Amino acid sequence: VLAAQATALTPTMMAGGKYCESRYVPSRRPCRAVEAGPVKIGGLENAIALQTMSTTDTRDVEASVAQILRCVDQGADLVRLTVQGLNEAKKSAEIRDALDARGVDVPLVADIHFHPKAALLVADAFEKIRVNPGNFADGRKSFEEIDYDSPEEFEAERAYIEELFTPLVLKCKDKNRAIRIGTNHGSLSARIMSFYGDSPLGMVESAVEFAEVCRKHDFHNFVFSMKASNPVVMVQAYRSLAERMYELGWDYPLHLGVTEAGEGEDGRMKSAIGIGALLADGLGDTIRVSLTEDPEFELEPCRTLADLGAEAVSEDAQARAAKVPRDYDDAETRPVSSFLKRDVTIPSTINDGADVAALHRDGSVVTALSAADFDKFTEQELYRALGCQTAVGMPFRDVATSDSVYLTPGTLAALSKTHRRTLDRLAAAGLGILIDDDDDSDDFPANAILLKPLADFLAAQGEDAPLKKNVIGTAVVVRGDESLEDLTAALLSEGAQKKPSFVVMDVPAAEISRLHATRRVFHLLKSHGSRLPVIHKLAYDATSAKPPNVAVLRKDLFVLRLGFDGGSLFVDGLGDGVLVDAPFDPEFLRTASFGLLQGSRMRNVKTEFVSCPSCGRTLFDLQEVTETISQRTGHLPGVTIAIMGCIVNGPGEMADADFGYVGGAPGKVDLYVGKEVVQKAIPNAEACDALIQLIKDHDRWVDPKPVDDPVVLEQKEPVAA
Repeated sequence: VLAAQATALTPTMMAGGKYCESRYVPSRRPCRAVEAGPVKIGGLENAIALQTMSTTDTRDVEASVAQILRCVDQGADLVRLTVQGLNEAKKSAEIRDALDARGVDVPLVADIHFHPKAALLVADAFEKIRVNPGNFADGRKSFEEIDYDSPEEFEAERAYIEELFTPLVLKCKDKNRAIRIGTNHGSLSARIMSFYGDSPLGMVESAVEFAEVCRKHDFHNFVFSMKASNPVVMVQAYRSLAERMYELGWDYPLHLGVTEAGEGEDGRMKSAIGIGALLADGLGDTIRVSLTEDPEFELEPCRTLADLGAEAVSEDAQARAAKVPRDYDDAETRPVSSFLKRDVTIPSTINDGADVAALHRDGSVVTALSAADFDKFTEQELYRALGCQTAVGMPFRDVATSDSVYLTPGTLAALSKTHRRTLDRLAAAGLGILIDDDDDSDDFPANAILLKPLADFLAAQGEDAPLKKNVIGTAVVVRGDESLEDLTAALLSEGAQKKPSFVVMDVPAAEISRLHATRRVFHLLKSHGSRLPVIHKLAYDATSAKPPNVAVLRKDLFVLRLGFDGGSLFVDGLGDGVLVDAPFDPEFLRTASFGLLQGSRMRNVKTEFVSCPSCGRTLFDLQEVTETISQRTGHLPGVTIAIMGCIVNGPGEMADADFGYVGGAPGKVDLYVGKEVVQKAIPNAEACDALIQLIKDHDRWVDPKPVDDPVVLEQKEPVAA
């Protein structure tokens, strides 16, 4: 009943609604420019603004100023600080004065939760105020479920929100301050949760309520954000908000971010997936990459994603998109506010459950191997690089083993007998061996799957020749700009003599738009109910593997490129696996591929951590604790652990987590199961052990597997053929 009432309160978000300027041409969404001091956010003439957040205690003026200066040196356009009470609000003026005295005019943003009075006070000093609609009007920090008998009863409580929020709106209007209406998936108010549920729609409605108060008082200097720790939910929420703004005729800027992304490669990957998917469609005017690291280290990935976003909507990108035929309308097959992944069927010839498993139902990883890789690494090193465990030197599968390997062109013919033995042993372990059909060799290894370009696949339809020896399947390679007639004949024809085992999307990204070519092919597959698996081949050379304006080939920056390119596909369910061919070692290609799938909520091969980036509220050393917990619990695929420095956003922060480790008081930790606190005030020194015991008590613990002697991937002398 409540769901029906909620629908009645707001325009229905149809699958085909407009959420970006064009589904066919990558164009930045036009919006007004919002002023935060000297920085303008939004407006087609302004670059994407970069921001971060301090981790210092705001009451420590000297430390806060020093950290802000480091962030500015790294390119921050704005810096946010936590202002949890009146004491911090009073110190904010001293921080602003200290920066002004040094000639530093970087806009400062106050992060406000639960404290409207602090927001009013800090507006005298800071250029921008972030309010969280989920708790701005809830000074009691209550998150209990509320039962509403009617929509009218729900609407009546808006008067209380308006009463608290209006003074801040009027003050910001008077002093020309900016406001960010920052909704967080993990901290929707009890009122919104009780009526809309824990959904992107609830996030949108929560923000719109606050925006309507601003508009009522003719205040328009505000931006929106729709953050979530789950990149898929985050993308749905932002798209839904953009769709709503198009319906309402609003043009306010968007602040993008994946909240609590974590640290290292995983944090960068999740941020790139969520932020990249939106930038690829021209959404986003300011961004923050939330990492469990010192804030100055957020700026390089932030800048890299902004550069990738600018590249995605450039004139060159628009020209590449124009080469993709516009003979499709994916408004129904690619909904704005929901995730629809196709059901696929993996042929038993390539996945028999015993001798071979070339693809995985949750998402496949295919790792590229070149002849140079076989020369550079020993047999055992290659097994380790592919994620295999070994027993008496023989490889066998583990939870994060590559499903298949792809031999780059010319590799098979160049392999020595020793290298062929390595390949045979990988096949014996059940891995598929993908080989381009134009390879010179006919002496194929076991579990060989031939990759055949679409034109060649169609030409072979009239042939009666059986599969070659050791060949277990054929994959058709698609660019995405072929004629609709040819695509239909190859992928959908029921009368075809030979059907492909799966599809490899190998879009020549330098010529045509990968994003739009893929959307075209998937529209065809979805509209006809096709169950063919699709593996994306994401190929890069030493130049294309580098993001724009980067001179050196680096793994941490390539992760951002890969997350941007792959995430924009997988968040829409457009893909069933990935083959990354890039100038890096095979172990990195494998782990980055699994990171892409896990970040896209497809396949989990390790523990998922939801880790906040720390701020002045944090009650323990977040970086150190996160590292300790990840080392001791990182081997639990399917388990999600939230590590939070405080509970400022409420237990909803654990919305995506099975277990929570949260700062409850100085030196004390509270443990959660889902959103429910189950143990309180555990001393920091005992908390990690208590967390592990909690996981065991809920039958989610497995002991780490013993690891073979570590093998370092070092170059060795080539093996003679």
